[in-house]
Amino acid sequence: MSCLRNAVVVTLVVHVLRFACGQTLVVDNTTVAADESTVAPAVAIVDAKESNSTADLFEGETLQLTDAVIANLTDLELSNITLFSFQNDSSSAETISKRTIPGVCKTYPDDPFWPFESTWGLFNVLLGGGLIETVPYASSCYDSFGDHNVSRCNFITNNWINASIYHTEDPTSINAVLFQGATCMPPTFVPGKSGCTVGGYPAYAVAVRNVAQIQLAINFARNLNLRLVIKNTGHDFSAKSVGMGALSIWTHNLKQIQFFSNYRQGYYRGPAFKLGSGVQAFEAYEAARQNGVTIVGGEGRTVGVMGGYLLGGGHSPLSSLYGMAADQVLSMEVVLADGRFVTASETSHPDLFWALRGGGGSTFGVVTSVVVKAYPKIKVTTLTYVLATGPAVTADQFWAALRAFFDGFITYTDAGNYEYFRISKVGEGQFYSDMGPWFAPGMSKAQLETLVAPLFAKFKALGVEVNPVYTEYDDFYDAWNASFPVEPWGSNAIRQASRLFPRSNWQDAAKLNATFDTIKSVVEEGGYIVAFNIAAAPKTGYPDNAVNPAWRNTVMHAIMASLWNATNSDSDIKAASDKLTFDWMQRWRDVSLGAGSYMSEADYIEPNSTQAFFGNKYQKLYWLKQLYDPFGVFYAHTAVGSEDWKMSEMILGNLPSQNSKLCRI
Repeated sequence: MSCLRNAVVVTLVVHVLRFACGQTLVVDNTTVAADESTVAPAVAIVDAKESNSTADLFEGETLQLTDAVIANLTDLELSNITLFSFQNDSSSAETISKRTIPGVCKTYPDDPFWPFESTWGLFNVLLGGGLIETVPYASSCYDSFGDHNVSRCNFITNNWINASIYHTEDPTSINAVLFQGATCMPPTFVPGKSGCTVGGYPAYAVAVRNVAQIQLAINFARNLNLRLVIKNTGHDFSAKSVGMGALSIWTHNLKQIQFFSNYRQGYYRGPAFKLGSGVQAFEAYEAARQNGVTIVGGEGRTVGVMGGYLLGGGHSPLSSLYGMAADQVLSMEVVLADGRFVTASETSHPDLFWALRGGGGSTFGVVTSVVVKAYPKIKVTTLTYVLATGPAVTADQFWAALRAFFDGFITYTDAGNYEYFRISKVGEGQFYSDMGPWFAPGMSKAQLETLVAPLFAKFKALGVEVNPVYTEYDDFYDAWNASFPVEPWGSNAIRQASRLFPRSNWQDAAKLNATFDTIKSVVEEGGYIVAFNIAAAPKTGYPDNAVNPAWRNTVMHAIMASLWNATNSDSDIKAASDKLTFDWMQRWRDVSLGAGSYMSEADYIEPNSTQAFFGNKYQKLYWLKQLYDPFGVFYAHTAVGSEDWKMSEMILGNLPSQNSKLCRI
């Protein structure tokens, strides 16, 4: 890449030259090249006592970028050091204005102010390494990146859908590939595709291991107006972790764990964990088991439970007992949009603490660790069974039995239970539903059998026989580990949406009839449903935080999916996509007016998403977004403040493409 790009118009050359192509610094009055041999990583060890942290900082959290480090590099006349400086409120608006072409979009590779290769190199030096130029996960299936490898491609292909554990180890791979543009998938999933491109994946990622690296990445992105994204594991349904030309902060390696047997903070006295934001569910649950306690997390094995999952609220098999994952948080460590590292708790930045607990990821800052409450070890009993049409069960019997199950939702959640079940159409007039599992924390087998006895009596009266399988476990980990397989991942032939159905729909016969009929109608027309009988308003209460208020009233979180064949025509795919949002989901919205949806498992183009995801908390959240991130450093699709931006291109005519430019409206 040459210093003077042909794309730079003459009137801008003088401004572009302010950012040197060659990176140098001055040592003993001599100008030398700035590289690993002359420049140390931009990091200082900070005494943990200088922070407001409620628990000891992890080692990586004591490694920070400071004003003194920046001042020292400035004194050494390091080229472009201003690109890594903290936010100066008096000049930030002017800076962004000057460095944005044409003034409304983020900076992209074809813009004059896109960093030179040497500038990226300097960035990596200051990071102490860790900058990764994106090579898509499936690149080995093609010749595009010079790494074609048949055996590697076969492994990726065979494990693309059913092994998210491998995707989460990649710095840029995500679940919602459709919105990335599906620019590099194994050929099996994209018939006729001849090549692989970065597309909507970020251009670069930083594999962060300390706070200084996060601060440098945020400052660099803010000062050059680069699009910045945050990836933990990439499970989100709305592709929040990707964006064309973006710089990504990859938090996956922040995996430190510390257990406190008797943690004291404010009103709380009891066991707690401090967990790095890269800790995944299976790691958190293993740590809890080793210490003889239980923590609230998701059912998905590879989900980063201290990242976007928790920041978006986080529902759990334990929610009916203990509430949302966000309800368990005692404090957080976070790097803000201005590059500063702070503690968020009830006594330090309490407004930020309120927003981070349920207000969504990639919005207010980059969380490095979280302190969460732990609970005593708890026994669990699970129940599985299959309800399906067949020689002995007609469609009418199937739906009558399923309705009998629905009738008991309030009873089951009041007992602290959680049911995870699926409903699908498997042929004309043929339907299938598996309970996998009914999860009863705190209950013995005998207690669960007593709870469900009336349901199975109704099944028998309807002429429906099922074979219930009960298993009693001594602790949560064993029940979870036996019940939930690795979650599916990465299809470009699916769109999903969800709804939080309120308890009030079960307290009114007409509303319950309408609710069940809309569920049934979607399945009869080919929709695939994954649903949870779950509540998130425990009897012990819950804190005031930014969790979607619809969660406090729900007894069912239901996800629908519209699927198609990758070889279908664009018009057929668009019809299936549109049917999900504008037909099927609208039926669900119409029978649950004023309710909401779970932002992490939602319709990509949910109408009135601010109400659906945040309810009456949105106004406060938006105000806090402007307070903590006035220049829009952090953006994620449908996140707080996202309505101020738009993608420059669409997929299927109405799905914002992350493989396009992000511009202010």
